[in-house]
Amino acid sequence: MAKIMMAFQVLPKVEDDRLFEVVDEAIAVVAASGVTYEVGPMETTMEGEPDELWAIIRKAQDACIKAGAGRVMTYIKMDYNPGKTTIEEKIKKYREK
Repeated sequence: MAKIMMAFQVLPKVEDDRLFEVVDEAIAVVAASGVTYEVGPMETTMEGEPDELWAIIRKAQDACIKAGAGRVMTYIKMDYNPGKTTIEEKIKKYREK
């Protein structure tokens, strides 16, 4: 199966002063996965095989729980255009400015 793009945002239920610390654990899961990804101010976007990306999101949620979150709400967006669009293609023109 060809690569797709998937973006997700975790919203762990924790004390406000720990929020970024717990979100960083989710991002660490993505970084360790080896997929191409980009962290944005509101979400993290990845590209890879669909099953692989779903598994990463699940591990990221588990990492939030392990880091002390009592609950994790996750918002997911998917660009299912297998093998045809990449993160770089979508944002390149904005980086060149």
